[in-house]
Amino acid sequence: MKKIIKTESEWQDQLTPLQYEVTRHAATERPFNGEYADHNEAGIYTCVCCNTPLFESDTKFDAGCGWPSYFKALNPANVRELKDSTHGMIRTEVICNVCDAHLGHVFNDGPPPTGLRYCINSASLSFEAK
Repeated sequence: MKKIIKTESEWQDQLTPLQYEVTRHAATERPFNGEYADHNEAGIYTCVCCNTPLFESDTKFDAGCGWPSYFKALNPANVRELKDSTHGMIRTEVICNVCDAHLGHVFNDGPPPTGLRYCINSASLSFEAK
């Protein structure tokens, strides 16, 4: 997998201020305010930084948490998980494996069949309708 590497200035030129803070500095958008929190159109959610396919709409569910939630990644090779011990919590951070963009976190409280809840910032996503 070929990595996409850009300077901070290049990322700032490409992204909105919120997208930049979320994807490049692991910020979190406010719950229930993201573009895709209540989005239900059929298609593929991609990384806003590099367009890597991340999640399919048929794996999206309403977790009631205020962020788009998915029970599995489209291709596990496209995401990477890292231990995150910031903010006094132990969580698992989800990162785009192509450009290292922060996407959100994954938790073990999701629905069947995986039991996972990928809690993802809308600001880290783009959408391609089917």
